[in-house]
Amino acid sequence: MRDFPPVVPEFTATASTGPGPTVRASAQAKAQPFVAPDTRSPTRYLWWLLGQQWPVLVVSSVLAMLEWLPGAVGPFLVGRIIDQGIIGGDWSAVWRYAGGLLGLALVGVTAGVLGHTYVVRSWLIAMYRSMKLVTRKTTQMGHVLPQRVPTGEVLSVAGGDSDQMGALTEVLTRAVGALLAYLMIAAIVLHTSLQLGLVVLLAAPLLVILAMPLLRPLERRQEAERTRLSELTSLATDIVAGLRILRGIGGEQTFAGNYAAQSQLTRRTAVSAGRWQAAVDATSVLFSGMFLVALTVLGSQQVAAGELEIGQLVSFFGYAVFMVWPIQTFFELAQKWVRAVVAARKTVAVMEQQPPWRQPAEPLVLPHRVDLHDQVSGFVAASGLLTALVSGDPEDSAALADRLGRYLPSGHDPVSLDVEKELTGRAARRARRQQRERRAELLARDAALAGRRWGVSLGTVDLADVPIADVRERIVVSHTAAVVFAGTLQDTVDPSGRLTREQAEQALLTAAAEDVFDLMPGGWQGVLDERGRGLSGGQRQRLLLARALAADPEILVLVEPTSAVDAHTEAMIASRLAQHRRGRTTVVMTGSPLLLHHADRVALLEQGRVIDVGTHEKLLARSAAYRHVVVRGLDDADPTQRSGAGDD
Repeated sequence: MRDFPPVVPEFTATASTGPGPTVRASAQAKAQPFVAPDTRSPTRYLWWLLGQQWPVLVVSSVLAMLEWLPGAVGPFLVGRIIDQGIIGGDWSAVWRYAGGLLGLALVGVTAGVLGHTYVVRSWLIAMYRSMKLVTRKTTQMGHVLPQRVPTGEVLSVAGGDSDQMGALTEVLTRAVGALLAYLMIAAIVLHTSLQLGLVVLLAAPLLVILAMPLLRPLERRQEAERTRLSELTSLATDIVAGLRILRGIGGEQTFAGNYAAQSQLTRRTAVSAGRWQAAVDATSVLFSGMFLVALTVLGSQQVAAGELEIGQLVSFFGYAVFMVWPIQTFFELAQKWVRAVVAARKTVAVMEQQPPWRQPAEPLVLPHRVDLHDQVSGFVAASGLLTALVSGDPEDSAALADRLGRYLPSGHDPVSLDVEKELTGRAARRARRQQRERRAELLARDAALAGRRWGVSLGTVDLADVPIADVRERIVVSHTAAVVFAGTLQDTVDPSGRLTREQAEQALLTAAAEDVFDLMPGGWQGVLDERGRGLSGGQRQRLLLARALAADPEILVLVEPTSAVDAHTEAMIASRLAQHRRGRTTVVMTGSPLLLHHADRVALLEQGRVIDVGTHEKLLARSAAYRHVVVRGLDDADPTQRSGAGDD
């Protein structure tokens, strides 16, 4: 299918003069211009999503109508066979109408096969379009998105809510086909009997309207179920991310208990939503049965009065039986619409997030081979040298690394997409309004931070005067929070696919990660699990270091790159790193003497300010504060203490 998956251009740059970022799209994306989603409301987003694949939906609706055709027209032909063929004694009419029934059956079967193909197609297009749009927004926002929206809720939107969009397209096309069949039946019965025709014409919308009071509590409970599921996903994400630490402190049982408790809350909420779902389903069956009984009784009365023939009564009974399915389809559409609106409300809350970065009015160009200077701390990374930063407070060094890479500080909790389960009606609407206001406050805060003078300069150029894409290209910051994605070892080390094999092998060698290659059954094509499951903490860290080295930026900032490896491996990395990065600017945030020994310069950070600069040996000799941090580092470097926490 040439239109699947839907084309959604990636974000390789996030600088722009308008409300959104400039997009550097792939060749495939350029062939089909990208249309931004309508996020003014959940309903508008759903209509926008449906409009993006209207040709597929039209074809699916036509095929659905043809699939309904045997049930809509079949009873009419059966009635003709009875009245004209059997009662009237015209056997040619029997064969003629029987042939018509056979033709209808063939049309229905063919339309059913093709319709299923198109229904799956429309489902997948809608689902993956939403999923890719969320992924695109995640790429666009980068590190800012987790500061505004909980990570687990973003995962729920991409995984679960996008599927609700696909389910809506499926039932919508089926409902359109049912509506056309319903109108066809109404036309036939109106021509036959005005009274029964009006019953058929008015019954379906009347029954759906009568069931509407059940849909509002169903929506509330489904939204509560969605909230609990998001919380459970967030909890699972946090547990998986910190599993190694939890094992180290013996906290598995505590967090397992928390997860079990949250699972039970989610289960009870789902059962509550299921009860209302069952009530709606039961109501649709009850109303359909009542309609069947009413139509049959009225038809029998008209036969007794001589207003209908026997064959026409049989046709009406066939219509009544068949109309059960269109009516239930209309009920199903109402339910899926409610679910889709709940899902779209969360999706829109993610989609409407905008990055704080803006294109400078007069963008400058970053100079080459000059020092990197941070005004707040007084730290200077000399051009072409390996500079180590030592701090007794890891938070200070991490904050400096963020400033050097022009990353926004967090300092606040993200705003949930959901409201408390207990809130309903006006209270729930007020809570959603407060959430929107809080997200707007965060956006304004981030925009103010990103738009001010940054205070970090490369030469004489402040990073705020340069497009953010250029900063990202020239300065790479590798944090301890970086993750290994699922994929081949080659994709992990060289995600851009620009390295030769020799260059990739050199990056692995410098990071002392050759053993990871040896463990892969397929070598470079060996597949890693999500987050590098199956690797030790030290192996994952060395793989991340290899990926950062493979990027080969002009300025590389490494935050505690060897905290999870043993002392012997760290010594190898320290000597190889200095050689590998010779002539390029490298900053290493560390307290490890093994790394400090190979640094060209060492800066000591205390309470956010650089208080001393020199070589490792000179600082050891003259600075008591430096010795205090480094002696602690020497204790940490004891192989008997570190080997159990790292690779081995």
